[in-house]
Amino acid sequence: MTDLLQDDELLLDALRLSLVTGIGPRLTQVLLERFGTPREVLAAPPDMLRAVPGIGPKVAAALFEARSSDAAQLVLARCRQRGVNLLAPHRPDFPNMLREIPDPPAVLYCQGQFEPRDSLAIAMVGSRSCTPYGRQMAEKLAGGLARAGMTVVSGLARGIDGFAHRGALQAGGRTIAVLATGVDEIYPAEHVELAREVAAQGAVVSESSLGQKPLAGLFPQRNRIISGLSLGVIVVEASRKSGALHTARHAMEQGREVFAIPGRIDSPASGGCHDLIRDGARLVTSVDDILEELGPLTEPVAIPKQPPQPPEQSDPPATEEVHSPRELSLSDQERQILSLVPKEPVHIDEILRHADIEHSRILSTLTVLEMKRMVRRYPGGNYCRC
Repeated sequence: MTDLLQDDELLLDALRLSLVTGIGPRLTQVLLERFGTPREVLAAPPDMLRAVPGIGPKVAAALFEARSSDAAQLVLARCRQRGVNLLAPHRPDFPNMLREIPDPPAVLYCQGQFEPRDSLAIAMVGSRSCTPYGRQMAEKLAGGLARAGMTVVSGLARGIDGFAHRGALQAGGRTIAVLATGVDEIYPAEHVELAREVAAQGAVVSESSLGQKPLAGLFPQRNRIISGLSLGVIVVEASRKSGALHTARHAMEQGREVFAIPGRIDSPASGGCHDLIRDGARLVTSVDDILEELGPLTEPVAIPKQPPQPPEQSDPPATEEVHSPRELSLSDQERQILSLVPKEPVHIDEILRHADIEHSRILSTLTVLEMKRMVRRYPGGNYCRC
């Protein structure tokens, strides 16, 4: 009980800080780097706050007053009443990928829920006024990535975003929508039903408080969350003035991979994609292009084994560990044999001893895995996972 109360207090402090007018993501991070925690920021005297670059007298006074305001308690009560979860960086359910970026949200409002396998996430963004080609590519790639085990992240906007979410949902995969508005103010309005489907099969999230209406400045700001939740960003179709390019820039700043789908060379709708490819983004023609480019994970992620168990299955679903997104492109047999190979070199006899498969199949599959750069063979018949 004490731990729960302490967690609520820490969450309330993060919420109080996020509700202060004039404090954006970057200024929040500056304050946290200076003082340590939201509680210590709120406890700091006004003269110390004013010494922080970017903090004027009005913001310092607002920070000082926030500690005694009941606004955070009211917001928390509204969230619980509406079934909205509040996540903060100090909590274990806050997405690890998002915690790594330079300016994570102080609080994340969430309908639905994150799962550990959402660490295997890829963002897909593009034009709101997409062409039939853009729609086809978004749905096809999102569906293929979802079937491979990736979570598809996008912004629930018209055009490419909506088709990316739908492609993942139709494939039975997970998808996450990042909003610039409050999670109770779906924009555009025609995506209300799509948002419900996303929340049921993933999560709808925002750093904006409940009731926040669409404002132009909030959309570029939310783009850093789309890229921050992901291992990489795919730009499906974008003109040279598309807001999707902001997400690609955030991805570059955060050290994420950037991919782009080529279009007709004379199509203005793909001009931004062509510029990205010219400047070093990976040209994408298939799902395998994406999976092969994504590097190893910092720690393994457990995903449900393929094919999925029937819905009536009462036992917990069987899982397998994925060390790199490249493993998702392997066949079932290749994955099974790869799971027998440890990170440290081990002799082939040891691998064969633990396998319930014909030795000839293991040896031939290890050769294929070596060609795919998934395992490394050393002199003396030793193997290890790359």
